[in-house]
Amino acid sequence: MLLAGQLASRPVYQSRGRCITLSKSLMLASQIGLVRCAAVLVDSSLFFDSIDLLSGKLLHDRRWSKRPPITPARVWKSHERGRQFNTRCTSSFQNYALEESNGAVSHSVSSHEHSLQEELENIRIKLSDYRPGQYRTLCPWCEGGSTREKSLSVRISNDGLNAVFQCHRGKCGAVGFKELFDSESKGINVTTKNSHVISASVKSDIREKVAARDQHKTPAPCFTADHLGLTPLSQEVVSYFQNRCITQDTLKRNGIMQVVKSSNQVAVAFPFKRDGKIVNCKYRGTQKRFWQEKGGEKVLYGLDDIKNVKDIIIVEGEIDKLSMEEAGFLNCVSVPDGAPPKASPDENLPPIQEDKKYGYLWTCKDYFEKVTRIVLATDSDEPGLALAEELARRLGRERCWRVKWPKGEDGKQLKDANEVLVRLGKEALRAVVEKSELYPIRGLFPFSNFYKEIDDYYHLRLGDERGVSTGWLGLDEFYRVVPGELTIITGVPNSGKSEWIDALMCNLNSSKSWTFALCSMENKVREHARKLLEKHLKKPFFDAPYSNSVPRMTREDLEGGKKWLNDNFFLIRCEDNELPSMDWVLKLAKAAVLRHGIRGLVIDPYNELDHQRPSNQTETEYVSQILTKVKRFAQHHDCHVWFVAHPKQLQTWRGQAPNLYDISGSAHFINKCDNGLVIHRNRDSDAGPLDEVKACGGPAPLVE
Repeated sequence: MLLAGQLASRPVYQSRGRCITLSKSLMLASQIGLVRCAAVLVDSSLFFDSIDLLSGKLLHDRRWSKRPPITPARVWKSHERGRQFNTRCTSSFQNYALEESNGAVSHSVSSHEHSLQEELENIRIKLSDYRPGQYRTLCPWCEGGSTREKSLSVRISNDGLNAVFQCHRGKCGAVGFKELFDSESKGINVTTKNSHVISASVKSDIREKVAARDQHKTPAPCFTADHLGLTPLSQEVVSYFQNRCITQDTLKRNGIMQVVKSSNQVAVAFPFKRDGKIVNCKYRGTQKRFWQEKGGEKVLYGLDDIKNVKDIIIVEGEIDKLSMEEAGFLNCVSVPDGAPPKASPDENLPPIQEDKKYGYLWTCKDYFEKVTRIVLATDSDEPGLALAEELARRLGRERCWRVKWPKGEDGKQLKDANEVLVRLGKEALRAVVEKSELYPIRGLFPFSNFYKEIDDYYHLRLGDERGVSTGWLGLDEFYRVVPGELTIITGVPNSGKSEWIDALMCNLNSSKSWTFALCSMENKVREHARKLLEKHLKKPFFDAPYSNSVPRMTREDLEGGKKWLNDNFFLIRCEDNELPSMDWVLKLAKAAVLRHGIRGLVIDPYNELDHQRPSNQTETEYVSQILTKVKRFAQHHDCHVWFVAHPKQLQTWRGQAPNLYDISGSAHFINKCDNGLVIHRNRDSDAGPLDEVKACGGPAPLVE
């Protein structure tokens, strides 16, 4: 209940050094049984405090600062709004007294705070306090995400009659306005990204409501051509635009004018309009100097031209927007602040309130809601490309196209729309825009990106598309080495798996000059070098029984062999006592591809790697993840990978060849590989020679 009357002399509340007194009429009100009332003290500028008479508590503090002391003369100064306010208070007092006498009013009337609390709790907003001020709480719509962040900012106005709220989580973005005692609005709600949560409206409505009720805010400036001192274009400026192929009709339709600044300097004025009204103005002076009106609204230039359209073109400058119009595109806007020097490395968008550089996109967000195609026609230089990336991140790459500016007659890359218009003409500019390409999305490609690769495959231009010969004609019919594939090799111990791979590498090096990276943890370096040299030189390293009386390699053979090893094989070895992880191996293998151009990688064997799988991951899931990484490496670097994996212990083994399902760990070894080979040495004299080695595709032999 609000009452007003003459000030008495008895002080009741001290606020910020100011003495506030009770009125005689309020004392009279307490005598007739009013249990809970509030006094409203009004000064000439209509700032007020309301005080609970029984407790002396300040209900709504309008922060009296830098104002003269209140006196009876000032309070009841002949002021039209003051008299109206007094009339409303007196009428309210009379109505309340009448209802009180009829018993229609409870002796426990809720304060504004309690009423606003009910309104907020109706939409599940709970605060620690409901007095005027700024609060942070849990958003009822997104619940702060997985971290339960208190992302909802709530501001209760100083009169306690309304509250504005906004969620600062980018995936939610709920904003809204709740108000008491307003029969027209009863609370304005604005949609979140989950539009079914709150009834829809627009952020601009909230700004207007808040500005109308917040007496501390400075009203937005009103811009008109007369207010800005704009005048029609001089012939000199018109000629400047004609040299850039911009006609007077285009200048007139866009309201291009000029302004004369100090020292008789003429600047071109580009009015920024929203719904036909000027909300900002940008100026272009001599030597490409730009500035804008202080306090102007940050919006896109040409905003009214994209109202209710589904295709939009965005350019980097106002003259580029006029150039697009000359080519027949009216659905074009320009960014107001130019391009950044480079794109942000952070893929996550900042909160809207912190995204000031691109605030014009959020201000004009409603214009993009129903747009299905956005053509980014920014400049071809590095800042222009950075601007396109930032716009695509905010507007959605999935609905963006990009323009690739052509080269001029001199072969140099053209920079922007106006340069294409001037150098190549309207039709060329229109054709460039119509041929715009889908904006690239990482990991999503059209087949057209691979046409050359498909053609090369059809014509066998690379020569190894169908695989490289192993060097054994009997095996080539079943298995050839294809770059970018993964081959899993298994076999019982001492079957000759490593020896077979060494022989295969020597064959590939001899026929195709392939080079290799070797991660062979079971071999000592000197022993591995001996085996490779013997296969390359076809001479024994030592005079030993296995040489079958063939003379060992000479010193000259050894020196030449060492150079061959150094040029064609690169070792991946862990230099400490710890076992290497698969990620560590692939990282070094990538370095070998880039530095030495290797075409093959050998990982021998799987069980010698460090396998620290997470406790919540099964061995099958872990093996699948490991093999996926290896296959991606092979495909990305066009490198063949041989991966040796031992079979599990065979309890009833009788000397037969195992199969790929016998590999210890997971069936994914056979499910995910491109090729699977079992190397098996005969151990049964009745079945054949004991030195016979077979390469099997499972249990069946491919070649002996």
